[in-house]
Amino acid sequence: MKKYIFTIISILLFISCETTSTKKEPPKRAPNSFAIVIHGGAGGIKRKYINKEQQKAYTQKLEEALNAGYTILENGGISLDAIQAAINIMEDSPLFNAGKGAVYNSEGNQEMDAAIMDGKTLNAGAVAGVNHIKNPILAARIVMDSSKHVLLSGKGAEIMAKKYGIEMVDSSYFFTEKRLNQLRKIQGKEEIQLDHTAFLIKNELIDDHKYGTVGAVAIDKNGNIAAGTSTGGMTNKKYGRIGDVPIIGAGTYANNLTCGISATGTGEYFIRTVAAHEVSSLMYYKNATAKEALHEVLFNQIGPLGGRGGMILIDKNGDVSWDFNSTGMFRGYKKSDGDSKIEIFEKTE
Repeated sequence: MKKYIFTIISILLFISCETTSTKKEPPKRAPNSFAIVIHGGAGGIKRKYINKEQQKAYTQKLEEALNAGYTILENGGISLDAIQAAINIMEDSPLFNAGKGAVYNSEGNQEMDAAIMDGKTLNAGAVAGVNHIKNPILAARIVMDSSKHVLLSGKGAEIMAKKYGIEMVDSSYFFTEKRLNQLRKIQGKEEIQLDHTAFLIKNELIDDHKYGTVGAVAIDKNGNIAAGTSTGGMTNKKYGRIGDVPIIGAGTYANNLTCGISATGTGEYFIRTVAAHEVSSLMYYKNATAKEALHEVLFNQIGPLGGRGGMILIDKNGDVSWDFNSTGMFRGYKKSDGDSKIEIFEKTE
């Protein structure tokens, strides 16, 4: 009997050892590796609406933003500084719906939102409904670094930004004639427009193509992740509407244990599903891959509610992912191993 029991124990120990030795180890981040991924908004982006010249303009600006962030990471800088630099470039461009290119609300003004989050500490800062801050992402960083709060709105956010030397501008800085024309086409109607739905309004082609919430996610050489997003919201939005961008866990989220995420799209649905945090939770609690988690949230949670948009992501191993349930999304990434890509239209991966 003792011999029989000993044999059983030996077999079980052998199986246990075999299982342990053949168990697949999870991927690990290469030492000193780094990466950055950005987006310029998602929506009804179709090839027939954007000519070659416009494609070139978007590609060049996305590349400039990527390089701004990548250079900081390459020189040993932190991920927070890298995403801030990348978003600054896009906020200063009239091509995107953030900063200079922000859309008009129903009153004919801009109300901009931005957020930034540190995946190492889970500190975060955000501003909402601001209209005199040249680069809202800088104000979000000030809220995170220099206050005990996470989200400041309107006049209070602008007072704090001015106090810390953030550049303030007159509202005329944000004026673009075609943005105003875009508002006039739907003003008086109970309609709103998202980042890229305005490419075609009642079968009339709009030739400025200046749409797109912007965002960036990066991981630095120390393995710390940061995420940030900036937007002008939706054309003809009313009543001080605030979208998902400054809501931590909805449109912006970063956690070194899982990933960093920046979202773009119909913000109300990203808020209702707490979209960015949901992706992180699926990866943490369900051991889902980034691809699986993004698809689940965008296509099985947001999509059925009527929401459209996309998300970019960098996980704790430095791997880049993105997905969207709209026609297209302005997007690109650059990694320290030399891999890089910029895309506008439908998914090719």
